[in-house]
Amino acid sequence: MKGFTRAETRFSLCGLNCALCSMHLGGYCPGCGGGAGNQSCTIAKCSLEHDGVQFCWKCPEYPCSRYEGFDDGDSFVPHRNRKQDVAKARELGVDAYLARLEEKRTILEDLLAHYNDGRRKTFFNTAVYLLPLEDLRTVMASLDSRMGLSEQTAKERALAAVGLLQEAADRQGISLKRNKRPKEE
Repeated sequence: MKGFTRAETRFSLCGLNCALCSMHLGGYCPGCGGGAGNQSCTIAKCSLEHDGVQFCWKCPEYPCSRYEGFDDGDSFVPHRNRKQDVAKARELGVDAYLARLEEKRTILEDLLAHYNDGRRKTFFNTAVYLLPLEDLRTVMASLDSRMGLSEQTAKERALAAVGLLQEAADRQGISLKRNKRPKEE
C-alpha cells in the first residue's frame, strides 16, 4: 500500500507472525509494511489514518470492528493464535517476543532443510506457528539425538519429524490443520 511502511516486518500490524509465513520465507512477500504488497489491506489503511500506528494494540480503538471474524479462518499462516501472540508480545515486550519468533523461524528453516520430503512445508509451517517454543525445542532435541536419522531417506526423516510434532500437538490439544474461512452467505 502506497505510503505504508513499518520498521518491523516480522510481526504484523494485526499480530500475525510474518517471520513464519511461507510467503515471507519464500521471498514472495516483504512482510507487513515492508514494501509492495498488501495492496488492499484495510488494517494497513487504518494504520495510516491513525498516524502510522506500528501495532494495532497501540491504537486506543483496538480491538475494533475490523477484527470481527478476522481469526475465524487462516491465510498463509494460522490466525487462531493471533490474540495470544499479541498478548505475549505486550507481556514480554516486542524485542523479547521477536527473539522468540526468530528462534521459531530457525527451527522452521531447519525442519524444511533437513526433514522435508517435499510434501511437509505447510505442516511444518503450521506446527512451528502453533506449538509453544518449548515443545519445538524438545522435538528438535529428540530429532538431533536419534542415531542414524541423518542417513535415512527424506521420507523417513519427514515421518520422524511429523510424528514428534503431532505428538507434541496432541499433548497440547492443538489441531495442526488449517482452518478454512467460513463461506459468506
